Amino acid sequence: RCDSMSENVDRVKGHLLDLDLKIVSENEAEELVVVDDEDNGIKQLVIDCEPPIIILEQLIGEVPAEPGDLFKRLLQMNNTLVHGAFVLDETGGRIFFRDTLQLANLDLNELEGSIRSLSLALAEYGAELLTYLGK
Repeated sequence: RCDSMSENVDRVKGHLLDLDLKIVSENEAEELVVVDDEDNGIKQLVIDCEPPIIILEQLIGEVPAEPGDLFKRLLQMNNTLVHGAFVLDETGGRIFFRDTLQLANLDLNELEGSIRSLSLALAEYGAELLTYLGK
């Protein structure tokens, strides 16, 4: 099992480097890689190999004390995303962009599509999200 775990991470890391993403940290024991692509709005994107899936998750921000129609807008935004979705953590206090892919047959195009969906979502909705998050 150990060999396949490191193979998964190595394959994912190879794809990330092919996509010119900067690996800022990794935890081999947890099968986690964290990447940045600041030109495309990606900051601290966590990529977690959890066979049989890979999870991509980037923190968007804290839910404000008075969210207004933020949750409605997030659901409307989700309707336009090609891959992934805006989600809340278990406590309901933080907003993430999250996507999951199958690990067994993960290829470069699939991973790139998921990451580009995040970039496009941030480009399209980043300013609006910041108004909700009070930044």
